Amino acid sequence: MTAKLYIQLALCVIISATMLSCSTKPVEETEEKSPETAVKAKQMELSSEQMAAVGIETGPVERKNLNTIVKASGQLAVPPQNKADVSVLSGGLLQNITVIEGQQVRKGQVLAMIENQELIRIQQDYLAAKNSFSYVQAEYDRQKQLKEAGAGTGKSYQQSEATYQAERGRISAYESQLKQLGVQLASIKNGQIISGFPLKSPISGTVGQITANIGAYVQPGTSIMEVVDNSKIHCDLIVFEKDLMKVKAGQRVDLQLTNQDNQQIAGTISGINKSFENESKGVIVHAVINNTAKQNLIPGMYVTALISVGHELLNAVPADAVIRAEGREYIFLVTGKSKKGTTFQKVEVKTGVSELGYTAIKALSPLAEHAQIANKGAFYLQSKFTGNTAEE
Repeated sequence: MTAKLYIQLALCVIISATMLSCSTKPVEETEEKSPETAVKAKQMELSSEQMAAVGIETGPVERKNLNTIVKASGQLAVPPQNKADVSVLSGGLLQNITVIEGQQVRKGQVLAMIENQELIRIQQDYLAAKNSFSYVQAEYDRQKQLKEAGAGTGKSYQQSEATYQAERGRISAYESQLKQLGVQLASIKNGQIISGFPLKSPISGTVGQITANIGAYVQPGTSIMEVVDNSKIHCDLIVFEKDLMKVKAGQRVDLQLTNQDNQQIAGTISGINKSFENESKGVIVHAVINNTAKQNLIPGMYVTALISVGHELLNAVPADAVIRAEGREYIFLVTGKSKKGTTFQKVEVKTGVSELGYTAIKALSPLAEHAQIANKGAFYLQSKFTGNTAEE
C-alpha cells in the first residue's frame, strides 16, 4: 500500500469521528421546561363531578370591614407598689425564718427574726432616758410655776425648759428606732428586754426567692426575700415607631402566652410611655389584664399581643379558604373555567386579622379584580396538589 493511500484512509477516519461527535448530545445535557410548562405545573384542573364529590365551592375575594390589629410582644409584670423587698434596718444574725418560698402572707406578718446586740443597748438607753425624764419634767414644772408667780429667775426657767425639750426629743428618737425595728414599747416599759426584732411583710402577697440562710449575718439594708402581689399584674408591651400612632389608651388587647398555645387573656391599654427603649425604636405600652382571678399568671412570662386599633376595609376570604404548609399560607385561585372543569392555581398570601369567620389576606402578587377562589375544599386541593407534585 502506497503512502498516498495511507493518508486518504487517515483523513476518512478523522472526518467520520468529527461528524459523529457533532450529531451526539452530551450525557449531562438536560431539557429545560418552558415558562408555559412551569405555570401548568402549579395548576390543576378538576371536573364538576370531582368538585361536587368533595364539596369544593368557589367565590369571590370579598371586601370586609374588619378590625385592624397591631402585633406586639412583651412580658407580664407587677407595678412597684405590688412588689416589696424585705430588708434589714439594723445588721444582725438571722435567727429564724418562719415562711417558705411560694407561701401566701398578709401585710404585717412576721417573716423572720434578727438577733441584734445593739438592740439591747438601745432599750437600756431608752429606759434610762424614761427614768431620768420624770425628774427633768418635775424641775421644768417647778421652774414654770415659779416664773408665773414672779418668784423664779428667767435663766433657771430657760435652762430647765431646754433640758426638758432635749430629753423629750431623745426619748422620741429611741421610740422611733424601736418602732421601726418592730419592738413593742409596752413590753420594754415593763422591763422585758429582747435581743431580737421581727422582719414583717410590707404587703400582702406571695413570698418570692429567699436569699439568706439561718445563722447568716445580714448587713443593714440587705434584702433577704421578696413578696409579690400578683393581683395587680399587668403586661408591658413593646410597640415600634411605625405602629405607635395607631395605639391609644382604652383599646382592647388580646394576649397570648408564648409557652401556652391555648391560653388567651383579654386586656385594655392603660398607658403609653413617652420615651424610646434604648436603641430599639420601641416604646413600652402598658396593658391592664382583665379577669386574672382564674389565670395562673407569673411576672416575667412572655406574651404576644394583638392590639385592636380600629376597623378597615380589607380583602378577606373565609377562614377555611386559607391553608398552611411548610410555614407559609396559601389560597387556591380560579384561573379558568370550561366545560371540562375548573382550573386552580396555588397562590401564596400573607394573612391578617381573623374575625366573624373571615381572614384578611394580602397576596404577594396583586389579584385581579373580581378574582375567584376556592372558598371550601382547600385542604383537598392541597392534598391533590401535593400528590401531583410528588408524581412529577
